[in-house]
This record gives sequence, structure tokens and C-alpha cells, in this order.
Amino acid sequence: MILIVQSKLLRKNFNGITIWPFVILKHQELKNDAVLLNHERIHLRQQVELLIVLFYIWYSLEFLIRCIQYRNRNQAYRNISFEREAYYYQSDFGYLKKRKFYGFLKFL
Repeated sequence: MILIVQSKLLRKNFNGITIWPFVILKHQELKNDAVLLNHERIHLRQQVELLIVLFYIWYSLEFLIRCIQYRNRNQAYRNISFEREAYYYQSDFGYLKKRKFYGFLKFL
């Protein structure tokens, strides 16, 4: 995981984004936020599982489907299976050691 602090790359409501192998953070102090970093590590694992490109295709398609379903961008984002898994386990610092392959599928 390569951490980069660059607030201009992120929308105002986002503190971080993972674009393999980088995690881009909005503020320097977020480098010490263990929960946020664990959330982003879960995304790194998801991206590797889906050979990176497939992750971004799936993520985009699921976001579009959720936008139609919920008619709300924030609610759509929160209900993407990758995000649901990451938010659910972001405080479980041992999760990645026990996570099953394609763990996000149970959040579809």
C-alpha cells in the first residue's frame, strides 16, 4: 500500500480512495486513522482478486445499477457490494487474515 496525501484529487465528501496500489488520502493526519486504512486495505484486496481492471468495471456497473435503484448517489455508493464489505469490516483489524476469496459476494 502506497499512501499519498492529495486533497485536490478527492471529492469533498471523501477522505480516501484506493486506486491500486495507491491509497490517496485527503489530509496528512488520516495516515494515522487505522479504521480508514483498514477500509482501504480491504479495497486493495478486492482489486487484486478481480485483477484490478475487472474490479473497476464491476464497481462502475454496480454503482450505475444502484443509482437507478436508489435514485441517490450517496445511497448508491454505500450499497455497492465492495463498499458494504469494507464498511462492515473496517474495524475488524484481523479480517483480511481470515477473509475468504471473493468475500464481497455475500454483500450483493
